Amino acid sequence: MPSLKNIRTQIASKKSTQKITRAMKLVAASRLRRAQDAIVAARPYANALGEAIAEVALRAGSEAHPLLDRRSPERITLVLLTSDRGLAGGFNANIFRVSQRFIAERKQANPPAREVVLEVVGKKGRDYFRRRKLEIAREIAAPTAETVTAISRELAQIVSHAFREARTDAVFLVYNEFKSAVQQRVVVEPLLPVSGADLPTGAKAAAGEVLDFIYEPSKAKLLDALLPLYVESQIYRGLLESIASELGARMTAMDSATNNAREMIASLTLQYNRARQAAITKELMEIVSGAEALKG
Repeated sequence: MPSLKNIRTQIASKKSTQKITRAMKLVAASRLRRAQDAIVAARPYANALGEAIAEVALRAGSEAHPLLDRRSPERITLVLLTSDRGLAGGFNANIFRVSQRFIAERKQANPPAREVVLEVVGKKGRDYFRRRKLEIAREIAAPTAETVTAISRELAQIVSHAFREARTDAVFLVYNEFKSAVQQRVVVEPLLPVSGADLPTGAKAAAGEVLDFIYEPSKAKLLDALLPLYVESQIYRGLLESIASELGARMTAMDSATNNAREMIASLTLQYNRARQAAITKELMEIVSGAEALKG
């Protein structure tokens, strides 16, 4: 049986850990509300812009703009949104699992992807894929509320430029979509080429039955303005979803860790009391035995 001192040391250690996990849970919970508000504000705009751009792309045709050009996806770029820190449950692990499965499926597709390049946001993603010797074209620190706009603009410029120059044939965004504090869903979302694939079936049929729009000042100028804006808005929304998902996952993980620490403290305290009682009983027996020996 462990000594009383050893048990006391373990209890103190667990209490210290419990304080840390409780504090991390409270910090994540306080930041989660602001992150949820940001998502609620961004989703309607991003969804409406996505539908509008998809309809324009469906009418304009793939030859109307370089970002609409549909090519055989032999070279693929994955934009992965991970975190800089751990202690967030399965937040990063789910991204890694889905990404690995996606890469394996693409390499076995017909035609197969010859090259998969990673644009990684977050140190956890960088470290994971470096250990597996996968090519990382660029690594960016995980976003905060202050840097999310700049990062989305930078990523949009990077992938759009690579697609225009035919250095990649397709771009996909992989991130955790926020459902609730206890539920996140990994999404693999096509970014480039922009297409009308996301339109509802009725809208596709309507767009295919009517003539193309009349563009003012011109189709090229309009698409030059709208398509990069669309790519940036989708990345921006993905970053906001990722921020909220990370906070929700961390809050849930830290709540579970706090509860586990509480249970361990209770178990160790019971063990300590039993060991202390046994020690006291042993000392009393020794005193009584000594007294009886003196009488004899």
